[in-house]
Amino acid sequence: MARREGGWHEARVPNLMAGVVYQYVIDGARAVPDPASRFQPSDVDGPSELIDPAAFDWPDDAWRGRPWHEAVIYELHVGTFTCEGTFAAAETDLERLASLGITAIELMPLADFAGKRNWGYDGVLPFAPDSRYGNPAALKRFVAAAHALGVMVFLDVVYNHLGPEGNYLGSYAPAFFAAAETGWGPAINFAVRPVRDFFIENALYWVLEYNVDGLRLDAVHAIRDDSRPDILEELAARVRLAVAPDRHVHLVLENDRNQARYLRRAADGRAACYDAQWNDDFHHAAHVVLTGETAGYYADFAVDPIAKLGRALAEGFAFQGERSAYRAAPRGEPSAGLPPVAFVNFLQNHDQIGNRACGERLTALAEPAALAAAQAILFLAPAAPLLFMGEEWNATTPFLFFCDFAGALGAAVRDGRRREFAKFRAFAAPGAVARIPDPLAPATFERSQLARAASGERPPATPTIRRLLEVRHREIVPRLPGAGGGRYAVAGTCLEVVWRLGDGSRLVLAANLANAPGPSPSSPPAGRVLWGAEARGDVLPPWAVIWALEPAA
Repeated sequence: MARREGGWHEARVPNLMAGVVYQYVIDGARAVPDPASRFQPSDVDGPSELIDPAAFDWPDDAWRGRPWHEAVIYELHVGTFTCEGTFAAAETDLERLASLGITAIELMPLADFAGKRNWGYDGVLPFAPDSRYGNPAALKRFVAAAHALGVMVFLDVVYNHLGPEGNYLGSYAPAFFAAAETGWGPAINFAVRPVRDFFIENALYWVLEYNVDGLRLDAVHAIRDDSRPDILEELAARVRLAVAPDRHVHLVLENDRNQARYLRRAADGRAACYDAQWNDDFHHAAHVVLTGETAGYYADFAVDPIAKLGRALAEGFAFQGERSAYRAAPRGEPSAGLPPVAFVNFLQNHDQIGNRACGERLTALAEPAALAAAQAILFLAPAAPLLFMGEEWNATTPFLFFCDFAGALGAAVRDGRRREFAKFRAFAAPGAVARIPDPLAPATFERSQLARAASGERPPATPTIRRLLEVRHREIVPRLPGAGGGRYAVAGTCLEVVWRLGDGSRLVLAANLANAPGPSPSSPPAGRVLWGAEARGDVLPPWAVIWALEPAA
């Protein structure tokens, strides 16, 4: 290869065809895959395959996506969503999800990872969908099939680190990584222009070449970048500029810092940078209310969890600059001025299930009446709701942490996980950590696969969730454009939240989040009841949830 300026090398090879495999050889010694490989048929250590990006004939040229306020998101892991663990198998379930009222599928990361089993957050080749799930054409068929049903496809991407196995960049491009650590590996060095462009081009690649409708950027609080504009701002601006004005493409953050600045709105109400953020504060507060657990990061929600839940519903973040005892530092920025659609709320997701030692879902942790009350709050609140796969039928299948690393790395991952949970009271007894499933064992992965009925069909969604989504699409979604933040009040175990919707109407939530009757914070909601029994008097029954819509004054 000929040496060019800036550390680049180039060679032109004529008469290549799609399907050819190739590698780069560094200093005549080490063969490595293309860091921008589109496909790795033999995993991360093997050669890259040449893919013709224009070969797929898209049948959905008229598709322009859906506006953000219509989002009802379903998160799934391709490898465990079906027994086959492929894009093609997942595609067969799209019609069921669309009929339920799901409007967006969010795929956990697809970037090629080492081994046969992984959550996806250890990817090392960001442009190559993992070959275990299928080839690029299979992923494009999945996206096109979703669009044909009116369903958006979002992709979870990881721009804060690369995985620990199969990452060869450091051996020949050490400037790609910064000196800082993320907790999962060396931080990406976004101060270097080619590195910055590599990830911006990756975002554009998924949006333009695969027609995905949005990206969820994982753990951006772990990104180290002091540039102005920073990588998050520049990436968002480049994506907005690249798509046609009439196409809906949505950008979502996971950001433990609760930095409301990234969620600001332009004068016309559209997202100036990012459409929304996963709202961990909503989840943590709801989880404490439902389960009483206060270990780890739940400790910040042990005091007044119902009030923190109310603030998360009404204002977005529960922590808007207040001190977090768990982090021993202030956390967050003021978010009360943001619209409620700037947040994605959830009761469960891959992290909140899979980061538990035994991967339990809420069905194993909360009383049925409590869980039903929380679902009624989640699905009718103005924020975008997210379900984790199987949640629609209250699945009991665990979602465990699993990976497929070999040798010393695999042993380090297994031992590190056991050391982490040994700090918890439940695993403090001698030998208790041995109960934690081995993340390297194939059986751990197999236990995480969603169970199928004997007929091969999925269990039906619970009638409650189906009705809630029907009410959401009929009554809430049309009124969300222009909706503003809310106000909340708490009396004992009872919570009231009121939002002004875009058409001037008022959406009122009254809920009792306990096993005993409780006093309503105010008089029973007036207007038309959308959900729950009409309140009688000033006392709410246990786990009662009432939603009412009051017409514009």
